[in-house]
Amino acid sequence: MRAHGRAHRLTACVEYALPPEPASAGRARKLTSAFLARSHRRKAEVTAERVDDVTLIVSELVTNAVQHAQGGCRLRVEVAGNRVTVEVRDASPVHPRIRRSNVVRESGRGLAIVRQLAHRLEVVGTPRGGKTVRAVLVG
Repeated sequence: MRAHGRAHRLTACVEYALPPEPASAGRARKLTSAFLARSHRRKAEVTAERVDDVTLIVSELVTNAVQHAQGGCRLRVEVAGNRVTVEVRDASPVHPRIRRSNVVRESGRGLAIVRQLAHRLEVVGTPRGGKTVRAVLVG
């Protein structure tokens, strides 16, 4: 796992390469929480409630990438004032679908949760055939 971070005024960004294993979601949550705690000390405007939302989004997006993309992924988290952007990039060209809510099914609700928590959710294809799933939270 490699990390790269930079800070400039009220903007901070970090990126992690995560292996294709189930434990990556837990690692991503811990790394994101630690990064957001450091960002908070730099006077970024991320509330404790927003930290919880961001770590849940990170967990859902990394889990999806590891389960469905058949490989590792890259997680990027950026804080700029009160805006947090989460990006998860993987090598699969298949775009995720938001499934209808089903109380019986134990999986398949992750993107619906992300869509509820984020102000914006988008999927962008990459030039090499993969995709980036981006969630933006404000406030």
